Amino acid sequence: MLVLITRVIFMDISNSEFEVLQALWRVHPADAQTVVDELNKEKDWHEKTVKTLLGRMVKKGAINFEKNGRSYIYSPVLEIEAYQVQESESLIERLFNGRIAPLVTGFAKNKNLSKQDIDELKHLIDKWEKNND
Repeated sequence: MLVLITRVIFMDISNSEFEVLQALWRVHPADAQTVVDELNKEKDWHEKTVKTLLGRMVKKGAINFEKNGRSYIYSPVLEIEAYQVQESESLIERLFNGRIAPLVTGFAKNKNLSKQDIDELKHLIDKWEKNND
């Protein structure tokens, strides 16, 4: 049996860096201009700002690059799923002392859970119970 272990390393990503990372997840591998063009579909971004943010994320290890002539071609290292897990766990730890039930209860009380959400939660609970009995 092959067991895959994924290690999530906490990485502090600012809101602006996250927007750039989202664009890069959509269009990678990409040069800076392609990232700028992707970001500009939603709001105006200055090329210099994007290049600064790309440089910061390279230093943080969230993305990497390859030099292609005079251009740098960027690709994400941080996977979207790993980032979602990291941020979810951080939020639950900070706001709910690591407990998920109060979060779900809050959504349920405010009627923010759809039938699909409830069905998915039931499925996850059933699966967890089968694997942890």
